[in-house]
Amino acid sequence: MILHPEILALLTGSLLSLLLLTLALPTVWAVLRRWNPGDCSASQLYLERRTSLVSTLVAWAVAFHLVALALFVHTADGLHDQFVGAMCATGTLNANPVGWPLLALKLGLFFAGGLWLAANLLVRRSPDYPLTRTLYASLVPLWLLVLLDCALQLSFFTGLEPQIITSCCGSLFSPAGSGVASSLTELPVRPVMALFYGHGILLLLLLLAMLRWQAAWLRYGAALLAAFFFPVALVAVVSFISVYFYQLPTHHCPFDLLQAGYHRIGYLLYG
Repeated sequence: MILHPEILALLTGSLLSLLLLTLALPTVWAVLRRWNPGDCSASQLYLERRTSLVSTLVAWAVAFHLVALALFVHTADGLHDQFVGAMCATGTLNANPVGWPLLALKLGLFFAGGLWLAANLLVRRSPDYPLTRTLYASLVPLWLLVLLDCALQLSFFTGLEPQIITSCCGSLFSPAGSGVASSLTELPVRPVMALFYGHGILLLLLLLAMLRWQAAWLRYGAALLAAFFFPVALVAVVSFISVYFYQLPTHHCPFDLLQAGYHRIGYLLYG
């Protein structure tokens, strides 16, 4: 199973991104020790040019993990027919105890990588390169996350055995199950709908207001709402959105939406 093309793509991409981040660590150390934007010496000029190159390489490494999340879920969904009892990505993730922690880690890398890319873009556009030290210091925990991602990913894919009997979404995302996933299916629909639509409308209004006014509280409010929109949207998908597509009141799986039988609408929803 390890020779599956999509698995090889994920493993190779993760290792290459880890290599690029590892090569950036000496520059991180140099920036933390010697970065001084007010200095006009040759060493500072060399360091600025070096950070420009390293930032480009790191940006490509981080960008891979934005794509890797979708590829991982797509791969897990495509492998479900290899396991008895699996009908979607849920069954594949349940086939190895590492599956769900790996998915959570990839979600964390997705958001951390997106924030780093946005911050790097802002720093590169400023003439005095503000917050360069902070930006490069953040590469150390990011490197640790990528290292952990490589280890968990290798453990997950090498630990998958076709003879494993696994449970799927029917037992996980149902009121009869136990845990957080089953609790989400039991939430009252109308309050969840009010929270989801109210949250989205308020966020949109704040973003529109930012186009007219430059108040700091608008930016902080929009950032706070945007940070919480993903978990709110995920709860909404499990609680009531998925039910409309399945046309079955007891089916709440967030992964079946990615399958061809539902026109892969899940990729559009999650995107």
